[in-house]
Amino acid sequence: MQPPQLIPDVSLRPFTTLRAGGRADWFAQMRSVDELAAMVAACHQGTDPLIVLGWGSNVLPSDAGVAGTVIINETRGLTIDADSGVVEVDSGVGFQELFLKTAQQGLAGLEFAVGIPGTVGGALVSNAGAYRSNVSEFLSEIEIVHEGERGWVSPAWMEFSYRDSVLRRQNPPRAVLLRLRFKLPPGTPKAIYDEARDYQRQRISKQPPSASAGSFFKNVNDADLAQRLETLPPKLKEAGVVPAGYLIESVGLSGHRIGGAMLSRRHANFIVNVGGATATEIRDLAALARWKVSEAHGVTLEPEVLFLGRWD
Repeated sequence: MQPPQLIPDVSLRPFTTLRAGGRADWFAQMRSVDELAAMVAACHQGTDPLIVLGWGSNVLPSDAGVAGTVIINETRGLTIDADSGVVEVDSGVGFQELFLKTAQQGLAGLEFAVGIPGTVGGALVSNAGAYRSNVSEFLSEIEIVHEGERGWVSPAWMEFSYRDSVLRRQNPPRAVLLRLRFKLPPGTPKAIYDEARDYQRQRISKQPPSASAGSFFKNVNDADLAQRLETLPPKLKEAGVVPAGYLIESVGLSGHRIGGAMLSRRHANFIVNVGGATATEIRDLAALARWKVSEAHGVTLEPEVLFLGRWD
């Protein structure tokens, strides 16, 4: 028997930044940490799948729908101790909002969050980052519900790596993030905002405004490939990093469309919904990009976007 707050058969399109995908078997929106924890614990008593979304900025639900329960996390608690640099934040708070509130208190470290869509919880699951920084660098504790039990764990529990954590992998633990504690270094507001504005300008110049999931694929860490690419900028050659967008553009797919899905001309690592794209069209376009890049360069692009639900 399902908890009474759950609603059957709800479209997930409005709850993803790609504006695509099918329907959730069961659906709920939770606005407090205690409410979220209770709902997750109740769902963990059964065996049906459970997915918790923030802003839906890094996911693609199948057109055929998502089995089990989908919860939208709308928790909004945030406390900041500027003297100690300790910040406690609900997982449903916007990542950019967290940066702005901490910057106002003279705390640095999250400047790269400007322009990253999504919640703090979603950022943590994918170990979001940019400009040589990652959200996990500043994390000190995480409150979770794991197999129905609520408690605090260390960052090591998440097994972070580049744009990855244990919660993104196959057969992940049955766990949901509730609250996070960060320890941020002090900084001067002018320096913090100047750095953030520089990052924001770079994002605006490179990233398309259409509905998207942000960067669709992870960048490739491959020193040999970086050296073989004649037009790759020297700094990237040195670092052994090849941007996924560079590889997709190099195989002539910038601007390529399948139905309403398009690889952006402004940034080829963005798949944008230019009008009524289905989740299947988006996934087919991603598969085409992976195949073309693999054929040309011998590397397989790894999606940052998580595919949810009933995919063949």
